[in-house]
Amino acid sequence: MAMNIRKGFRFATYEAPEQTPFEKLFDIFQELITHTSGDVDEALDWLRELDKEYELTDENYTIDDFIEDLKSKGYLQEEFKDGGGDGTEGDETNKGGDLSITAKMERIIRQRALDQIFGKLKRNGAGNHKTGKSGQGDEHTGELREYRYGDGLDRISMTESIKNAQISSGIGAFSLNEDDLVVEDTHYKAQMSTVLMIDISHSMILYGEDRITPAKKVAMALAELITTLYPKDTLDILVFGNDAWPIPIKDLPYLKVGPYHTNTVAGLQLAMDMLRRKRNTNKQIFMITDGKPSCLRMPDGSYYKNSVGLDDFIVEKCYNMARQARKHHIPITTFMIAQDPYLMQFIRHFTEANKGKAFFTGLKGLGEMIFEDYEANRKKRLK
Repeated sequence: MAMNIRKGFRFATYEAPEQTPFEKLFDIFQELITHTSGDVDEALDWLRELDKEYELTDENYTIDDFIEDLKSKGYLQEEFKDGGGDGTEGDETNKGGDLSITAKMERIIRQRALDQIFGKLKRNGAGNHKTGKSGQGDEHTGELREYRYGDGLDRISMTESIKNAQISSGIGAFSLNEDDLVVEDTHYKAQMSTVLMIDISHSMILYGEDRITPAKKVAMALAELITTLYPKDTLDILVFGNDAWPIPIKDLPYLKVGPYHTNTVAGLQLAMDMLRRKRNTNKQIFMITDGKPSCLRMPDGSYYKNSVGLDDFIVEKCYNMARQARKHHIPITTFMIAQDPYLMQFIRHFTEANKGKAFFTGLKGLGEMIFEDYEANRKKRLK
């Protein structure tokens, strides 16, 4: 006699996942190390202060235990300076070396930024963007069409083709011919070369708001996104203050602002130089800034600076760079995190000169905007 088994759902009160003392502290530590630009000592000082206020640890697991776990798990390393002792027991000069994060920790921070900003994205097949144009490729559209001369055998949908043969010839006299064959359309997959420009002028930490940390997180998340999902794409990152220079992805956690003005022209020149060396057809520039252009480097090496209002000489140079990028089919997308009307007007004129795009936003949602724009550009910019 068959048993009568009922199926259904059981509802219960939500219980947070159980975390070990290390996992709880590690989650906080990752956030602190990002805000302190990789300064381990400062991050640990903040962690100790939080521990005093919120009792994060107890006598069974202390901050010192957490530090030892970080070192044993390969997240922190101890560096000894010359003359600082050999680390052997009994050495009076052995007072411990300077703590720094490891390459493993840098990767963890980038992954965390990706999870925070873009959601927990998973690797997907070959990991490229579809362009919206059908043809030979490896991104399936789900649409079928008749077989054409030149289509590869690997693209034939055997299930649908055999079904067509059964309908046309019947099971008793089964025969498969060319008219029965169908293939599944696929998308071309384009490559994209992106340069991300980050403003590191002093205004990025002024006015009681930390703007550099969100910008840094976006850069880390975008870097992790591309290397994880779109390995054929390229991402270069540069920073601009009085001058502009490239930085490797591994240095992003340590990025800080400086006592700089904003040389937007230098950043755009360097970005275009980087993209000229790329073989990809699709190229773009993302620029994160909160301030007006206020600096130029003159041919003799001196700096022309003006922080009062918008300087016509500097602004016209910016417009010229926007037009040059347009001639080279390089769109510039500006993410403006300041709300001053006269600066917004400047960005509108700049965007019009380039035929690019501009987003006027605060810090909230910055990462999602950049991700969505990156995806949209990848789908439509195949030439």
